[in-house]
Amino acid sequence: MDKAKKFELMNKIVRELEDLQNSQTALIEKITKIEADNMNLNDSYLEKTLGDMHSKIAENLDTIAEIFTHFESQRDDYAKANNLSVEEPETETESTI
Repeated sequence: MDKAKKFELMNKIVRELEDLQNSQTALIEKITKIEADNMNLNDSYLEKTLGDMHSKIAENLDTIAEIFTHFESQRDDYAKANNLSVEEPETETESTI
């Protein structure tokens, strides 16, 4: 794989990790809303189960953030070592997605 294609793939992975991070954040927000609604219902099963889910997703979000930071740094180092611009220009493929 040539340097430009490898860098393009690295950029794609960074975008996907960012999307994954945003998805996990959205899940936490939705669970928080249900937890807030359950304060009026006081359903113990929902309280325990949603609390457990919230914790697990928060742990996943922390892990994703670590992976994102690591891989983004790795991508930036690769770009610097190969004189590639981190600011990737939009390609025809990306504009149609």
